[in-house]
Amino acid sequence: MKVELLYHTPEPERAVALAGRLCYSPAGIGELAARLDREAVRGFVLRLAAMGHLSTFEHASFTFAAEGVSRVLTHQLVRHRIASYSQQSQRYVFEGDFTAITPLSVENHPAAKEKFHLLMDEIKKTYNELTALGIDKEDARYVLPNATGTRIIITMNARSLLNFFELRCCLRAQWEIRRLAESMLEKVREAAPALFEKAGPACVTARVCREGEKTCGRLAALLKEDGARDG
Repeated sequence: MKVELLYHTPEPERAVALAGRLCYSPAGIGELAARLDREAVRGFVLRLAAMGHLSTFEHASFTFAAEGVSRVLTHQLVRHRIASYSQQSQRYVFEGDFTAITPLSVENHPAAKEKFHLLMDEIKKTYNELTALGIDKEDARYVLPNATGTRIIITMNARSLLNFFELRCCLRAQWEIRRLAESMLEKVREAAPALFEKAGPACVTARVCREGEKTCGRLAALLKEDGARDG
């Protein structure tokens, strides 16, 4: 998997801080902007986050490129609706020698790995036979597996990213999309550390777990650590 932060709003933290200041001040936008030095920006962004005034975070957007990910991952990813996606099309791109994304559980199990790759080879053969018979790529793609590698460009605003990181950095999230989320979080923290200082799974950021009986147990461990430190 390769993940890259392509672009983001210029001075994303300043954009958020200015929007927040505007909500609470009678001053003009130019005057407010002149008062915002680096420390004021950081402090106000952290305040906005603590207050839950996250509509201001929507003024900062981030665009990522992800390669070497599966259709399993992108089927989950596009459920995050407040975002924009552009994905490599199987309708127009020939997939006769597609890369199969292999789960570690399969990769580390010799018998499962053999079965998996035999099936991938058979699918490639069938796809190529169909296209050789004159079947259009848009119809031949029906035989392609969820394991097929793909490329996708993703744009989300900072508020949507906070929600994405809360859900997909959770240890209960499927492994591949969790890897994507963790990589994206690492990159936006470099670009806008104050915006994403408190980003991550709810057990880490808010000491709550929303998984109920399906909890992974991480919250209990964190609370135990907190108690030992405070004690």
